[in-house]
Amino acid sequence: MREKLNLRLGLDQVAQTDDLDIASFERLSLALEDAAAPPVQQVLADFDFDPAPSLEPGRAWRWRQTAGNALVEFLTPAFDQEGLRDLPALGVQAQALRHLNYLIAEPIHAAIPYRSGVLVQIPRPERYAIHKLIVADRRRDQDRLKSAKDRAQAALLIATLAHDRPDDLAEAYQDALSRGPRWRDRINASLSRMPDTAALLAAL
Repeated sequence: MREKLNLRLGLDQVAQTDDLDIASFERLSLALEDAAAPPVQQVLADFDFDPAPSLEPGRAWRWRQTAGNALVEFLTPAFDQEGLRDLPALGVQAQALRHLNYLIAEPIHAAIPYRSGVLVQIPRPERYAIHKLIVADRRRDQDRLKSAKDRAQAALLIATLAHDRPDDLAEAYQDALSRGPRWRDRINASLSRMPDTAALLAAL
């Protein structure tokens, strides 16, 4: 996403992470007749990833690399209750989360510099920024450091987008606000701790 916005980030602006989130719509996975080949679980095993324990025995949505700190998480939007869902097309389970449908709608293409390059889909930067405001407020008390990181990422992206792509940012912001009072409460709770960012959004 940095490359899409032509951003250069210092060490004080971004924290490195070994986490990789893979998101898919459960309904799309159910509709697909084909399955991933080779199976996703086999690919993960080939890279020395093992399923991490979950609250539901025999089911895993997180895979941790045995020699290192890398973590792969499978996610899917929740339209009712959150919890684990099957993704038959991938042959894995995923954690269903509210607000994720907003984040992964209308993705854009990006290339991962791995070997000859891998084409993937990533969230739109403006949706990612607004989603970070929501996620920051959803964090529990023990995740205060992650909340602060979410707000820092949102602030940096919103400052950049407000200058370079204000119309896209305004559309994503209004879209999120229009989804109901709970969405607005989450966003406003984060912005109450980010006056400069709140002013940028209000001026769009």
